[in-house]
Amino acid sequence: MIPRTLKFCGVASLTLFATSQALAHNAPSGWAYDPACCSDRDCYEVADDAVAVVPGGWRIRATGEVFRQLDVRQSQDGHFHRCSLAGRDDTRTICLYVPPMSY
Repeated sequence: MIPRTLKFCGVASLTLFATSQALAHNAPSGWAYDPACCSDRDCYEVADDAVAVVPGGWRIRATGEVFRQLDVRQSQDGHFHRCSLAGRDDTRTICLYVPPMSY
């Protein structure tokens, strides 16, 4: 028989783990990055000149990666945001958030 306190600790730990895995962190302006893009630290705002418009999409200047227009996510604050491995500038991009294009 498992003592009652151990049962509670196991359920509480499992609940805390499941909840922490589903949460994402927020952009500086307060909107939440998609949990699929980050591990609570991988996303950050980047300067406008860190991303270049190229035919059919966007290029990350630091890595040369190109994201098709269909693969980017909509920024909710008018700024570019990048989610990369370990939140570093020189690693693979997981998600790219772009502001709406003004014409």
